[in-house]
Amino acid sequence: QSWSRGMSYCLHSESHLDTGPIYVRENGKLHVVNPGAGGVQNVTPKTRPFSLFSRSFSVELCMNREDDRARRQRTDHFIFTYTKEGNLRYSAKSLFSLVLGYISDNVDHIDSLIGFPEQIAEKLFSAAEARQKFTEPVTGLRALQKFTEAYGSLVLCSLCLRNRYLVISEKLEEIKSFRELTCLDLSCCKLGDEHELLEHLTKEALSSVKRLLLKDNSLSDAGLRRMTAPVRVLKKGLENLLVLDLSCNPKITDVGIGYLLSFKKLSCLDISGTGLKDVDAVIKRLQMQIGLVHSKVPLKEFDHSNCKTEGWAEQTVLQWEQAVMEATKPQDNLRSRAAALRFYGKTHRIEEVVKCTLVEPETKASGNLQFYKEKVQNCHLPLKKEVAGSRELKNNKKRALAEQERERTSKQKHLCLTVEDWDLLNTY
Repeated sequence: QSWSRGMSYCLHSESHLDTGPIYVRENGKLHVVNPGAGGVQNVTPKTRPFSLFSRSFSVELCMNREDDRARRQRTDHFIFTYTKEGNLRYSAKSLFSLVLGYISDNVDHIDSLIGFPEQIAEKLFSAAEARQKFTEPVTGLRALQKFTEAYGSLVLCSLCLRNRYLVISEKLEEIKSFRELTCLDLSCCKLGDEHELLEHLTKEALSSVKRLLLKDNSLSDAGLRRMTAPVRVLKKGLENLLVLDLSCNPKITDVGIGYLLSFKKLSCLDISGTGLKDVDAVIKRLQMQIGLVHSKVPLKEFDHSNCKTEGWAEQTVLQWEQAVMEATKPQDNLRSRAAALRFYGKTHRIEEVVKCTLVEPETKASGNLQFYKEKVQNCHLPLKKEVAGSRELKNNKKRALAEQERERTSKQKHLCLTVEDWDLLNTY
């Protein structure tokens, strides 16, 4: 009894602790001590599940964000695929692909690519293009210039910007960075005589252009004078031009055609839909001075089927166009407001989005003024050869020799340059 009283006193003194039932073994029997009653009861023990924590205990899993980002980046180092059985399988990427991805992410920090192997540079360009690095405003231009400086025509040898005036206005500096272009299609862009891109055509960076399509660009005689000034005086600029399309520019007159006579290598010319006054005189002048023959059949060089964007940056130009089209899409709130105004019969004051596609004028077959050179007739249409025409051409060439010398001497006497020509020539 004295032992039990001491035990009960100890339990009463620590009653503030919730220790639960206490089992005591005495004389080979197991007894439970009830703290409330202060006595010992002989009971059979009940099996209770063992619990390490109480019911109110909770665990919150906290992960470091920096570690989480590091783990996400580490997943890029693996290639995840599924087997035929449906099991997930991963394999580590090669060191080359890892380095290529890292450089493409920081392609704008490259100092120079001159002397770098072309095969690896093409893969680097594709990796940066997949990450849309060239669509960024400042860093994209800097990265693109590094590639064009080192590889020139490999980046882009042919550029078709037909009906893409918005792309030209948004990515003008990027377009000007392309060097060694051989074909440039700017048809139906309404650039005018004062556009910066047309001034860029006179630079030595585009002296490699052989096909230039300027159909429906609101050009006049002043624009042709500026475009041909380096060739007429300095023998630079578009001196290697072979195909030129100036159709559907009604402001070009007989005076402007005279500036084209400086293109001695020109083999195909289209001046349909221009504002010529004396068509017969222009036809004779082109035939006598640069050997261009009037074609009665439309030439395949001007059907725009062969002109397309070619080079490493082909997808880059498409990304630019996609970005411009996304930016010009009307917003949902503007659409709902316009619908509400139409429903209530009110005037629609919301400005419509400017579309990139411009209306392309059609030239009548009767007004077809396309020219080609007799020497390269095998590469052009028409395929039929007129024997009489070739004989007349030979006789006319003989007669033209004396007239050309007379015109050259007369031109040297009356040759004068305007202030605009001198300002343009001083930029070289």
